[in-house]
Parts: sequence; structure tokens; C-alpha cells
Amino acid sequence: MSTPPTVSSTLTRPLWRDYLELCKPNVVALMILTTLVGMFLAIDGMVPPIIIVAGNLGIALCAGSAAVINHVVDKRIDTLMQRTKNRPVAQGRISDVQALLFSTILGVVGMGVLFAFVNAITAWLTFGALIGYAIIYTCVLKRATPQNIVIGGLAGAAPPLLGWTAVTGEVHHHALLLVLIIFAWTPPHFWALAVYRKAEYAKVNIPMLPVTHGAQYTKIHILLYTLILFAVTLLPYATGMLSWLYLTGAVVLGLGFLFWAIRMLVVDKPTTGRDTFHYSNIYLLAMFVIMLADHYLLPVKQAAGI
Repeated sequence: MSTPPTVSSTLTRPLWRDYLELCKPNVVALMILTTLVGMFLAIDGMVPPIIIVAGNLGIALCAGSAAVINHVVDKRIDTLMQRTKNRPVAQGRISDVQALLFSTILGVVGMGVLFAFVNAITAWLTFGALIGYAIIYTCVLKRATPQNIVIGGLAGAAPPLLGWTAVTGEVHHHALLLVLIIFAWTPPHFWALAVYRKAEYAKVNIPMLPVTHGAQYTKIHILLYTLILFAVTLLPYATGMLSWLYLTGAVVLGLGFLFWAIRMLVVDKPTTGRDTFHYSNIYLLAMFVIMLADHYLLPVKQAAGI
């Protein structure tokens, strides 16, 4: 007797989950955290609720729009990589046309929110970051040079600046320090994953640094960029932007990052790249939370004489 056909889990998956996955919600959530910190660091008091809501909504929608374009452009290589083979566009659950229409709606609504409720400079900077990631990085740099993530990382480093300008309407040098931190963090963060996934990038002919120059060469550069990152993270304290609480956190977290970078270099274990990548995510999250604590909690304690 023949067995009844089984229904694939992908066919029963709610469509809204596929559209949500197109937006890379985990990546966008980390971006919005840095945007929020940029907002709160920009002033001593409370950020107006309309700026918090509209600013983060508009920036998140535009970031999601860029992420959707990334899914469409990378459809072919996504089907060949273990990490990405089940993505909605790669599997055909959402067509290219549907995805691009969704991306357009997200981008237009996001820009509209920023222009209507925040300010023009934030809207235009957000649009520049969208173009930088979706077009310049995804369509050009990713396939053109092993330095793709270094050059293209500037777009991903923009969120704290966007948060700052959403509140103040101006580009401040302290906001640029926040951008510099994420810019310096991006290469060791992503190259650690690239080392772990080297075979998959080679399979799809993406010239990531481990593919073009080898894993050991990349590990040396991860360590060098981690040292640069460590130095860069001291600048908010050196310029008087933040105080000893931030400095303590930056040093402790930075030493942790250096530990993982050195471990990658000296320990020949396949999973060290993955572990370093995971730590780098925790590192950035913790760094920006400590910035917020230093900015708000420390002045309160000092005023109370604690």
C-alpha cells in the first residue's frame, strides 16, 4: 500500500515569516540598537518620543529594503551555500518581482516617515546607506575585491550617525567616532565568519579574503584590525565623550576580542572562526549598552554623591 504524500514544511510556513526573513531582522535589530544609542548620546535629556518611534521605524524600514535587495541579487549563490540555501527567494517561495516590490514599498515608506517626522539630513543619509549596502556593496564590491567588506562596511557603520542626526539635525564629530568603531569592527567580525565558511565562498566564486589570500593571511589581518579596533574604542574616552565606566568596559571587551583573534591565529580548529564571529556580535552589543550606561547612569550617581 502506498504511503500518502507528506506536506513540506516550507509549504505550510506562514508567508509573513518569509517576508520578515527577507528583512534580516536580527541584523536590523542590532542596527537599531546602535541607532538608539546614537540618539541618546546626542543629548543629555530624554529623546522626544516621536523621534524614537519615527526615527527607528524609518531607518529599520530602509535597512529592511536594502536587505531584500541583497536576497534577490544573491539568489544564485544563496542556493549553493549551507548558511543561506533556505532563504525565501533562493527557494522560490517569494519571486524576484515580489521581493523587489516589497523592497520598494519598504524604502518608500521608510523615507516618507523620515522626511515627514524626523528631518531631511537623516532621510538622505539613510538613503545613502541603503544605496551603499544594496547597490555598491552587494552588486559591485562583493564580487569585485577581497577588500569588499572593508570598503562596503561604511554603509553598515552609519546607524549611530543616523540616530544622532535624527535628534540634532547635524553631523557631530562624536557621532563620527561611533561610526568609526563599527567601521573598524566590521572586518574582523565578518572575516571570522568568512574563514569558517571559506569553502562555501570559494564554491560560489566570491572573492572573500580567505579565498583569495588564504585563511592564515586572513587571521593575521583579523588580529591587526582587532588591534585597530581596540585603539579606536579608546577615542570616546580620550575626547571626553564618555568616562571611566565606558573605558573599563571597552578595555575588558577589547581584550576579549583580542583573545579570540589570537586564538584564531594560533589554534588550528575549524570552529574558532565561528566562535570569534559570535563573540564579535556580543562585543558590539555590550559596547553600545555600556555607552548608554556611562552617558546616563554615571552622571546620576555623581550628582547623588555615590
